[in-house]
Amino acid sequence: MATPMTPAQFAAKLRAEGVTVVEVGDWETHNRNHMGPWGPVHGAMIHHTVTKGSASTVELCRKGHSALPGPLCHGVITKDGRVHLVGYGRANHAGLGDPDVLRAVTNETALPVDNEATVDGNRHFYGFECENLGDGTDPWPEAQLLAIEKVSAAICRHHGWSERSVIGHLEWQPGKVDPRGFTMAWMREKVAKRLGVEPATTAPPKPVKPVVDLSRLVAAAKSDPRRAGTPVTYSGVRIVEAALVDAGLLAKPYSDGHFGSATVDAYAKWQRRLGYSGTAADGIPGMTSLKKLGAKYGFDVVA
Repeated sequence: MATPMTPAQFAAKLRAEGVTVVEVGDWETHNRNHMGPWGPVHGAMIHHTVTKGSASTVELCRKGHSALPGPLCHGVITKDGRVHLVGYGRANHAGLGDPDVLRAVTNETALPVDNEATVDGNRHFYGFECENLGDGTDPWPEAQLLAIEKVSAAICRHHGWSERSVIGHLEWQPGKVDPRGFTMAWMREKVAKRLGVEPATTAPPKPVKPVVDLSRLVAAAKSDPRRAGTPVTYSGVRIVEAALVDAGLLAKPYSDGHFGSATVDAYAKWQRRLGYSGTAADGIPGMTSLKKLGAKYGFDVVA
């Protein structure tokens, strides 16, 4: 039982444990706190996503869907071992679970069989979704398993918990099977061994730059009300808007994740700053102008 870490502490503790962290959009303030309290925290919970594809998995866990709004966890652990922070605070990941399990995690005693679903787990657990189909045959790369071990140890180390404070969703809520493909007893053994060794004193890994997908950004820009098209949302818009704010081209109140008319106008100013004019400065991002914006303000671009 403990007070949750601040977002800054959370990211720093993961990096100090050797985790490669990717910060996604407004993750520090993206949460479901309006639906109920966040904390006190008692442990960390591991899930699998039943999805394929890192980018789409991260986006789904950040946004959720109509039946289950995001964020669906705090960190998404993709198959390459990177941990994408998509939200912080109350998240829709644990759901209702067994009060006897919560008591055992809190006291760090042996887990009972979960046979009830009456206690709010979203309040009490850090949650990590791991990219995996959950069919028992989809492989778990070593880099991904190591990242699960590291994030679990980082949280336990900060709060002074043992490996018993790390559980799987299947140990919390009746009917759940995740994570499938390894046992939580095996993972807890790995976490226990890691907790017995202080983390390396070398500098933590250099933060990974966020990545903006040009095609998705253009789709969002072209859905501006002044143009034809269905409104499109994309998390990369916030990355570009933050860069435009830093460049002095967009007022901060308009950095809202929507590529609306203010963002179109701001991007057109960036294009004109680069020497473009006419239709080449229409506020719709192109590869060259976007790469130059990313090079100056800290993000990468993919087509």
